[in-house]
Amino acid sequence: MKSKSFEGMACSIAGVLEAIGDRWAVLILRDLSLGLSRYEDLRRSTGVTNATLSDRLKHLEDSELVNRRQYQTNPERYEYVLTSKGRDTILVLQALVQVGDKWAVSGDAGPPLKFVDRKTGHPVKLAMVDNETGQRVRTQDLQPQEGPGADELIRWRLTHFRK
Repeated sequence: MKSKSFEGMACSIAGVLEAIGDRWAVLILRDLSLGLSRYEDLRRSTGVTNATLSDRLKHLEDSELVNRRQYQTNPERYEYVLTSKGRDTILVLQALVQVGDKWAVSGDAGPPLKFVDRKTGHPVKLAMVDNETGQRVRTQDLQPQEGPGADELIRWRLTHFRK
């Protein structure tokens, strides 16, 4: 039987996928990034079963994307909040929103949610920028290069990239 784990793979994408887990976890991260924090609110928003929600929250906690905090005693109740590492996944979520909106996956009515700059009210979007100049880089101008953590599999993949 094949392993479902990406652990040990020299790939940043695989590492993030390993930390997040699955599509239910992505929706939980979405809700946490929107300010939901209580178990019952997360269950209602996602429509996921109790068993699946408990499992995914535990995985996200083990991956250090989420912290569990007690907010009530007798009975004990907990809320879930994004860690600094968890807040970094908002970039992934925003990319999914941007692609989903472009593909009109929610239908003809338009995007169900907009993201705007709190200061200006202007819509925001993710863009790739040159790390030194801050200038925008088009997708067709991206070129992957071997990094310091590259292994033989990465080097092999790069031989297939058309320049």
